[in-house]
Amino acid sequence: MKCVFAGLVSIFATLALTAQDKPNIVLIISDDQAWTDFGFMGHEVVETPHLDRLASQSAVFPRGYVPSSLCRTSLASIITGLYPHQHGITGNDPRKGVSRHLMLEHIDRAATLPKILGPLGYRSLQTGKWWEGHHRRGGFTDGMTHGDPARRGRHGDEGLKVGRESMQPINDFLDDCKEKQEPFFVWYAPFLPHTPHTPPKRLLEKYRAPDRSAFVAKYYAMCEWFDETCGQLLAALDSRDLTENTLVLFVVDNGWIQKPDRRGYATRSKRSPYDGGLRTPIMVRWPGKVSPGEHQKPVSSIDLAPTILKACGAEVPDGLPGLDLISMAREEGDEREAIFGATFDHDVADLHDPAESLQFRWTVAGRFKLIQPADSGVAGELFDLLADPHEKRDLAADLPDQVARLRTLLDAWWPGTSDN
Repeated sequence: MKCVFAGLVSIFATLALTAQDKPNIVLIISDDQAWTDFGFMGHEVVETPHLDRLASQSAVFPRGYVPSSLCRTSLASIITGLYPHQHGITGNDPRKGVSRHLMLEHIDRAATLPKILGPLGYRSLQTGKWWEGHHRRGGFTDGMTHGDPARRGRHGDEGLKVGRESMQPINDFLDDCKEKQEPFFVWYAPFLPHTPHTPPKRLLEKYRAPDRSAFVAKYYAMCEWFDETCGQLLAALDSRDLTENTLVLFVVDNGWIQKPDRRGYATRSKRSPYDGGLRTPIMVRWPGKVSPGEHQKPVSSIDLAPTILKACGAEVPDGLPGLDLISMAREEGDEREAIFGATFDHDVADLHDPAESLQFRWTVAGRFKLIQPADSGVAGELFDLLADPHEKRDLAADLPDQVARLRTLLDAWWPGTSDN
């Protein structure tokens, strides 16, 4: 009997140790920020000291991309690990006359990160931007967004207060998880630096300059305000002795180039197939498990889901197209020839047929990028991103063989047609 009891104690001790050793996950998602607008990415004006420090401790992929340059579509890809034409959320809103509730069926069917992590004992907290109704529809155990359209629940409602007003919901969640020794997943997607650009006066004054418009100064100040909140979040981990066992990941949902003369974004940024809308630095910090350093391989936000699941010991669902960024940082595992994406109409033409809303498909393979309009009869654009990172010179007419090669890759990925 003593032997049996000792054996049970040993088993339970092993299970407890396993639960205790599971890494916590913090996913930081910037909202409407250009890939250039960070200190660690070389911006000469915008200061982001907290994210710069995070970069110095992380595997940094400066050539990261989101598959689509619109927030709802991009966030859905992050939480599911799927391309938009796979998860079905291709725009922010349905067309006029179609109920918004019908769009929520896609997230109900999806195997989201919180839904997969829950059976492993993970608590999950949603804060900030969240378009998919009540946070529990995405599998979150805890959250801020109620998702009631009658209470202004379109894309985050109460969740949008995080960062701009307070970090207390996250602090309370961390305290509760630590007390109960529960591993956690935090979705930090604050409404920053997204419009309205209403930064604290002290930051706005810092960025005012005679040769800089008020619109640009406000945007720059918003970028630093977002950075400050990231510093508060990382400090919250430090002060609770959670840093060593927490995997922190960073991405931007889509890009933004501020118009200098008025409110709004430039045409080659948000909602476009250009790098101004698609490109983002992606960072992975896991002390003792991931070595700091910079990696120039193109990666995608669809890689975040398999990275998180593998780190947590979860089974990665069949069919997820992404790769494990930790393995990539260690130069282990699979290699990919190209990354892909597509942009769609803001309002979804057909909730069940992504091709009906398609505007462009695109692929990045090595140094080259092909942008192909939905109308296959229209010539695509080809750019050498290493020589021309801001896509000013279309090389399609000069390099037809490269166009043909990338078009073949693109069609094999998704032909962009309704019958597929």
